[in-house]
Amino acid sequence: MKHIYLTISFLLVTFIGFAQIPANYYDSANGLDGYTLKTELKNIITSGHTDQGYGGLWIAYQTTDIDNTNQYDNDGFILDIYSEDPDNPEPTYLNFTYGSDQCGSYNSEGDCYNREHLVPQSSFGEASPMKNDVHHVYPTDGYVNGGRGSFPFGIAASGGTTYTNGSKRGSSLVSGYSGTVFEPIDEFKGDIARALLYFATRYENNVDNYTSFDMFNGSNDQVFQDWAIDLLLDWHYNVDPVSQKEIDRNNAAYNFQGNANPFVDHPEYANLIWNPNPDIQAPTVPTNLTASNPTSNSVDLSWTASTDNVAVTSYDIYVDGTFYVSTNSNSTAFTVTGLSPETNYTFTVLANDDSGNASTQSASANETTLAGSSSANDLFFSEYIEGSSFNKALEIANFTGSTIDLSNYTILRDGNGSGTWDSGITLSGSLASGQVYVIANASIDASCQGSTTIDLSIPQSNTPTNYNGNDPIGLFNNGTLIDIIGTFGGGSSNFAQNTTLVRKNNIDSGNTSFNINEWDQFPSDTCTYLGSHSTTLSVNEINLSEFKIYPNPIKGNLLNIEVKQNTRFEIYDILGKKILKGNVTPTNSKVSVSTLNKGVYILKLNTPNGSITKKLIKS
Repeated sequence: MKHIYLTISFLLVTFIGFAQIPANYYDSANGLDGYTLKTELKNIITSGHTDQGYGGLWIAYQTTDIDNTNQYDNDGFILDIYSEDPDNPEPTYLNFTYGSDQCGSYNSEGDCYNREHLVPQSSFGEASPMKNDVHHVYPTDGYVNGGRGSFPFGIAASGGTTYTNGSKRGSSLVSGYSGTVFEPIDEFKGDIARALLYFATRYENNVDNYTSFDMFNGSNDQVFQDWAIDLLLDWHYNVDPVSQKEIDRNNAAYNFQGNANPFVDHPEYANLIWNPNPDIQAPTVPTNLTASNPTSNSVDLSWTASTDNVAVTSYDIYVDGTFYVSTNSNSTAFTVTGLSPETNYTFTVLANDDSGNASTQSASANETTLAGSSSANDLFFSEYIEGSSFNKALEIANFTGSTIDLSNYTILRDGNGSGTWDSGITLSGSLASGQVYVIANASIDASCQGSTTIDLSIPQSNTPTNYNGNDPIGLFNNGTLIDIIGTFGGGSSNFAQNTTLVRKNNIDSGNTSFNINEWDQFPSDTCTYLGSHSTTLSVNEINLSEFKIYPNPIKGNLLNIEVKQNTRFEIYDILGKKILKGNVTPTNSKVSVSTLNKGVYILKLNTPNGSITKKLIKS
């Protein structure tokens, strides 16, 4: 799929007192795009490139990577992207002196600095000139360098290893990759992205052989996996555009080895190569929307599918003009739940494609819910964790208004979706209304337990806490199924592998037919929400002190949304059209709003405890 990224052009100002990158250096690339442009850039930056050897990198760093700018500390020490804190002076033990602090051995941060190959040496067999190319070999703390190893770059979940300046290693939060990743701080994400784009271009003739690096896909045109190129383009354009220090480094590198990084000089080249024809066509409007089969708290919707020049990927559903949910699929039917009894509702639907294009909203459909109570009448599953190794946990919630005797309840497993409840446990004790009961594998990581009260006493062998992502789990009351995760008898296909599912807060009862749209999905080993659950709250019941949103009005292209737990954000224009959406975490709060025009918008923040809206102004 094609994606749209903001392209920013820079006027190059050179302060290095040596030979400058010639004004006509890129002239032969003018008018080209796609992989034809990439090949011509390869020809340009290969010509004149002189391999200065592995030892020559130490010499290069004297001009390429000394902190001699007010952008950072201007202290004359090595500028280390794994140690530098752009907001605060580094501890003195992280100040590396050129020529005297080269690694050697190391046992902790600050022992020495090393030559970090952003594309790991193991992927290209330590061959030259790749091994010695200063454009992708940066001086970094040896200990952090060793911790990064050969892992790909990405967005890392909490609970891994975090280094002094905030760089970290952990499970991937990037859609499309589930392994371990290394995440630098935002300040240097663009630097790293441009170094990798340079490598893919300079070594185009060989890079299709470097498949041991998980970011590469074994081709010499796109080079990167789909998830990786999306990540790198986002870092390049939105998270960390080219800085003056990077321009200075590029000029110094040109003086050292005779070639330049074209993505520093011309940031627009990245889009021209990897996204030359962005998809800007919106899907058609959904038609024939019908609302039917009302209950006291739900209404069924169905509609005729939209069409798109590439593909429709999801539908957004609105209830009374307010965004309700994105279906995360191209299904043309959905059950809206969490409604109030004896209430008339108006529904509309719009279609999305993978490039962020959205149709206008459909014609509306109306339906009135039946009489009755919308409160839960029994227990239900509120969370499911199917993580790495023994990280398995099930959470059951009580919102019935009464304390429940758990001895009447059992949890059974349908191993491999075979259609047989093959093992189970009987619960014990009682559960007060508004509380949850958690059972977990006895060997679950301590980081997943936190302060949560978890029942680890249940024998683990051959029980539902020994499940995988293809084992449906059922909750029974006196032998009657009242809720299920997965499809009984559905076969061995995975429905929730390496996934955390949290029941949406507008769901207040079980469902004997598994519906993934009732659940929010999170990456493997996400334990943030375990131990508490809430049904739908009003805006006034969410504490605004849990969020810090600034600047507002927004004067630049970045909005900070500081949160205490993983939070989904959505930004709407004043007509109710969703413009942006994504996730923020306690360690990743920056949101690019470069695509927003000046005006007034609505920010909606969604957590498992409820949601809140706030007006934004882009000035």
